[in-house]
Amino acid sequence: MTETTLTTPCVLKLGIPAGSLQEATVELFRRSGYTISIQPRNYFPSIDDDGIECMLIRAQEMARYVEQGVLDAGLTGYDWICETNADVVEVAELQFSKASRRPVRWVLCVPNDSPVQSVKGLQGKRIATEAVGLTQRYLAENGVTAAVEFSWGATEVKPPKLADAIVEVTETGSSLRANNLRIVAEILQSTTRFIANKAAYADPQKKKKIDDIVLMLKATMAAEGMVGLMMNVPKEKLDAVLAVLPALQKPTISGLSDSGWVDVITVTQEKLVRTLVPQLKSLGAGGIVEFQVTKMIS
Repeated sequence: MTETTLTTPCVLKLGIPAGSLQEATVELFRRSGYTISIQPRNYFPSIDDDGIECMLIRAQEMARYVEQGVLDAGLTGYDWICETNADVVEVAELQFSKASRRPVRWVLCVPNDSPVQSVKGLQGKRIATEAVGLTQRYLAENGVTAAVEFSWGATEVKPPKLADAIVEVTETGSSLRANNLRIVAEILQSTTRFIANKAAYADPQKKKKIDDIVLMLKATMAAEGMVGLMMNVPKEKLDAVLAVLPALQKPTISGLSDSGWVDVITVTQEKLVRTLVPQLKSLGAGGIVEFQVTKMIS
């Protein structure tokens, strides 16, 4: 009688950033093929993949828990990796945030009527921020000594009564302007990173799972703003059509039952379609169909 060895399925402990990145992260996963369901007051979202266990963790704490192995992987900002000095594997940069696809910026700000024009003017002053480590390192790099106080929130309203300056994160700058603050210096630009625990990423099964997830997330992001175009083109017009047809690499060209025509398929930016389609039509293309592109993998 042969003894059967049962292997325990590998389950990846994945951190989903709670707070400002939460909604954007869940939506990116949804478009990448993973449905994450979050219930009120529940920090353990369900996901339609038996190989993943999710946990909601504040982005500020994510890198620390991944470094310690509490989580195998997670998503957080590059700023919080720097702030905590976490020793983790940065598997991929995923350039998305709660409001845009631009990096967020950590900036040093003072009231509009402050005499301070550079970081040097903050010698001996008081600065409020959530990113204490980042701020202290920036001041040290510039030879400035100042009192850096941790801010529990509403940092923009603290100058001038509670602080001489603040270091705050911004995407658009609208909140800073609304609170009569001006930017003195930019300290750091940050994007979202998919990070992994070093031991977990050295495990072949977990590494494959992580790499598969990252592949799908990046494929989804690459497809944003892109559409496919499919059309029939007379062979004698093919060179002219190809000359105006933008493509990621080369369009796919295949024969049709009518030997005088070919089928052409390409991918292009959606914003170009409104000017491109009339050109294609005038050059003899017909049966032009636009279709959605949800993922692109090179």
